[in-house]
Amino acid sequence: MKPHRIRMTHNLLLNYGLYRKMEIYRPHKANAEEMTKYHSDDYIKFLRSIRPDNMSEYSKQMQRFNVGEDCPVFDGLFEFCQLSAGGSVASAVKLNKQQTDIAVNWAGGLHHAKKSEASGFWTCTIPFGFPVLYPADYLLLITINSPPELPYNDYFEYFGPDFKLHISPSNMTNQNTNEYLEKIKQRLFENLRMLPHAPGVQMQPIPEDAVQEDSGDEEEDDPEKRISIRNSNKRISCDEEFSDSEDEGEGGRKNVANFKKAKRVKAEEEKEEEEKKDEKEEEKAKEEKAAAAAAATAAAEPKG
Repeated sequence: MKPHRIRMTHNLLLNYGLYRKMEIYRPHKANAEEMTKYHSDDYIKFLRSIRPDNMSEYSKQMQRFNVGEDCPVFDGLFEFCQLSAGGSVASAVKLNKQQTDIAVNWAGGLHHAKKSEASGFWTCTIPFGFPVLYPADYLLLITINSPPELPYNDYFEYFGPDFKLHISPSNMTNQNTNEYLEKIKQRLFENLRMLPHAPGVQMQPIPEDAVQEDSGDEEEDDPEKRISIRNSNKRISCDEEFSDSEDEGEGGRKNVANFKKAKRVKAEEEKEEEEKKDEKEEEKAKEEKAAAAAAATAAAEPKG
């Protein structure tokens, strides 16, 4: 399925204003060659071919690759996998080149797809071992002062009834006994012991990265032209900047504090307009009353 939590995470980052403290890169689509470095050729070929309208033709393959129930087929499945895997590959390149200390692709690594089958709601994974962080970890890493209450966002009602980022622990009984966990640990150690040792490999030149760096220099851009979306996403705003502009993303203001402030200012402006309107109406009523009184006085005076 398309994990809905991707949108929820992205919406939280926008409304917390965290996107202003991060460099944002649009993921490239990973090609089949990159994806088959981990996944099998048959599995990638299957993902490229299957669609909701031809599922009946791939019933055996769906059973073989564990697709259909927990991992349903939807329109644009392979393209979604390309973007997810491409974001993970690009993040790994940034880390390997030491261009960043932390690289996060919250659309990748959501679950445990295997080499030749989907698993646990997930279809395609590129495992590079870097952490997939949750919004709470973003707040700690970027170190911003945030209240415990969630900012209002498109998925605010999903976080009820507390509407807080940190979920209160429940009194649910832990069914994972120590004996059960010990059995799993021993089984894992036994499986690791049966694995063949890694053979020695001679030193070889490092191949080029799958993701090519941008060759264009931002300083060479024409100052008379509008800043590109790619360069705009890379910029990090200073803490001293409080104003929002149309270029800072969809929806304008991105946190509830600024939204409330803007709403309050708008209400005050509307109140001032109403007061001015009432004053004009009162002045007009006074003028009409004075004119009527003058006309009555003129009519009451005797003619000479």
